[in-house]
Amino acid sequence: MSGGGEEKKKIVCVTGGSGFIGSWLVRVLLYRGYTVHATVQNLNDEKETKHLLALEEEQEESKPGHRLRIFEIDLLNYDSLIAAIDGSSGVFHVASPCIVDRVHDPEKQLLQPAIQGTLNVLKAAKESGVKRVVVTSSISALTPSPDWPADVVKREDCWTDVEYCKRNELWYPISKTMAEKAAWEFAKDTGLDIVVINPGTVMGPILPPSVNASMLMLIRLLEGCSEEYKDFYMGPVHVKDVALAHILLYENSSASGRHLCVEAIRHYSDFAAKVAELYPEYKVPRLPKDTQPGLLRAEDGSKKLIDLGLHFTSIEEIIKDSMESLKSRGYIS
Repeated sequence: MSGGGEEKKKIVCVTGGSGFIGSWLVRVLLYRGYTVHATVQNLNDEKETKHLLALEEEQEESKPGHRLRIFEIDLLNYDSLIAAIDGSSGVFHVASPCIVDRVHDPEKQLLQPAIQGTLNVLKAAKESGVKRVVVTSSISALTPSPDWPADVVKREDCWTDVEYCKRNELWYPISKTMAEKAAWEFAKDTGLDIVVINPGTVMGPILPPSVNASMLMLIRLLEGCSEEYKDFYMGPVHVKDVALAHILLYENSSASGRHLCVEAIRHYSDFAAKVAELYPEYKVPRLPKDTQPGLLRAEDGSKKLIDLGLHFTSIEEIIKDSMESLKSRGYIS
């Protein structure tokens, strides 16, 4: 391969680059010597750009070269996506609205940007000659799945029950499930090489200036909230592990299909009990033993990623890193 080809191979695009997962992905990619096209919604918003620029400065001493470019995109504006993706060998499609509460207009707030936005990214990737796209889906595309056999572990062959979600107005799982299915259909029709990651409750050190939904869940737990998240939980995962998993799936040509990404398949009650054990000074509520009906626990829930060589951070370290980050930023005392 020519030098120019090698150079392009190290250029990748990360949609949703300013978010909780996206920021960590950008950070690890820069550390590994990639040139990154990171996308944001508003170039003039320092809450989206300042921490990304700091990540580049962090890398300059060891791997100089101004390898971060930030692009403003709208997932529903195809031309903006082409501009960001052009010249890349790979795309990490992380951007997708994450709204669990207060959904007033599901089509506008969640479904359209998730589904059509994903298709637009894939079309732009195909047009730009991208080698592989890693699509960030979610455990919300695996669960809720109430009819799944209670004696079978929910792995990559399990899909969320969209009709159940519609009846219960669970719009976020619908958006993630339909977006992922649309991605697979596009790949089948066009031959675009995609691979999917399905992260669980992503936690750990916060890079952006705002807190994400998963870390907010921990804050609520520490404040005594007894919500059980029965339709939204399969287990925690460290945000750095999620970033590493994305890159592993991109770099490993043998990786294919979906990849559940959790430290272990656990009930929310298991997580709450571990937080209470590690931090007894907080008023963590005692929850029922089984908060996720029909979910079979499994230490090797993410066997596909483990077999590819990913070593998951323990639940204790996930909680400790999350707590330290929340304390350092003043979210908890």
